[in-house]
Amino acid sequence: MAEARAARPRRAFDLLRTPALGPFLHWRHARSALQLPMLMVAILVLYDGLFGPQLAPRNLAGVAPWVQGRGVAVLALLLAGNLTCMACPFALSRNAGKKLLGGRRNWPKRLQGKWLVAGLLLVFFWFYELFDPWALPWLTAVLAAGYFAGAFIVNGAFSGMSFCKYLCPLGHFNFVNSLASPVEVRIHHPEVCTVCATKDCLRGRGGQRGCELWLFQQRKVGNMDCTFCLDCARACPNDNVGLLSRLPGSELWDERPRAGIGRFSDRVDLAALALVLVFGAFLNAFGMVGPFYPFAEGLARLLGTNSEGMVLTVIFGVGMLLMPVAVVGTAAWVSRALARSRQPILSVAIHHSLALVPLGFGMWLAHYSFHFLTGALTLIPVAQSFLVDIGMPFLGQPNWSFGPLVPGGWLVPIELVLLELGWLATLLASYRATTLWQIGTRGSKAAFLPWGLVATTLFLWGVWLMLQPMEMRGILG
Repeated sequence: MAEARAARPRRAFDLLRTPALGPFLHWRHARSALQLPMLMVAILVLYDGLFGPQLAPRNLAGVAPWVQGRGVAVLALLLAGNLTCMACPFALSRNAGKKLLGGRRNWPKRLQGKWLVAGLLLVFFWFYELFDPWALPWLTAVLAAGYFAGAFIVNGAFSGMSFCKYLCPLGHFNFVNSLASPVEVRIHHPEVCTVCATKDCLRGRGGQRGCELWLFQQRKVGNMDCTFCLDCARACPNDNVGLLSRLPGSELWDERPRAGIGRFSDRVDLAALALVLVFGAFLNAFGMVGPFYPFAEGLARLLGTNSEGMVLTVIFGVGMLLMPVAVVGTAAWVSRALARSRQPILSVAIHHSLALVPLGFGMWLAHYSFHFLTGALTLIPVAQSFLVDIGMPFLGQPNWSFGPLVPGGWLVPIELVLLELGWLATLLASYRATTLWQIGTRGSKAAFLPWGLVATTLFLWGVWLMLQPMEMRGILG
């Protein structure tokens, strides 16, 4: 029944079959053509971060990654899927590692899964608040250099795309939030794959590599773990793989086992990763609004400490570990009781943890859109200043009046609409998720009520956050 409910129409819009874009994306070097400009930007960020002015709003490392980069990434996820990974410059470092070091070892079995990257994301959010890399261009440059080195070493040592699949925090932010994207890489006709004997989409063909994330197209569902590299589409001899439109979030209520992932309901680690990103969205925004500072000062007095690191450890430990477990665990217990079901509480919790992803994504969109819309054009004077500093002032002197993309009065309505869309999508996904575990029981509507309450409470917290004064990072004045 779950498979029947999850059936998708075969006729869907395919970006790979559009007149201009399609041939380009099918081109063997299309990804490199997208990655090289991003690599040049990364090199400029590294240089300016290490040797340029250390006032963040006047430095490429203080503006490009934290204002424009994050804004473009979430907007791309909203509109067209995981384009950020498609154009990722760190993948070029990964390719170099493969060529120089071989990359033949298998990734350790005990490290497979999402626990490690969920922990890395938690540490990153804590690190971000404690050390303020957005305000320290040199530290941003060091982080970027570390990323290049990590991709080079890990993929140089291990087979496939181990860094992307098991370690990359940025990639997993995209993987999870692309569950709410309107586009996915998938096959047109299953029967074509059924009779295919070579499985080139996985193995590669004629020098064109196949999927190195081990996502066999015939059993692939959704965007999880997919970098949109399109190697599978180029390797397919039957032109049966496309970049197709779909209903955003549809795999959240799809119980089919999927290539490289299995069933969502069996993946406790994936649910944990989703909760880190959902609750991290709200906690990250909370750290940038006015009420956070008196709250942190009061907590420091309560703990009897002057250590900012200790205070942030408690805040993030409670907000991203204890609170998600308590909230989701309680809601799962109440939901199961209302449905009079014998389904394991953990299974119920997993289904609904993933259903919270659209709301978390809505919060990320609302938050990052604030920074992007208030500071997108600051890249112009920062680039002008950089060129002046290196003796190439062909763009003229910096004009620091550039900044907002929209009038200030538009910001809150835009943020609230984005947040509301995420809330409504989570309500739909949560309701549909109940049908995956309470079949044969009574009270499906009642079983949904705790999850509706959780989603609405988080939504109201997000509304309150968006109505608070927020730090305008990356902007002078």
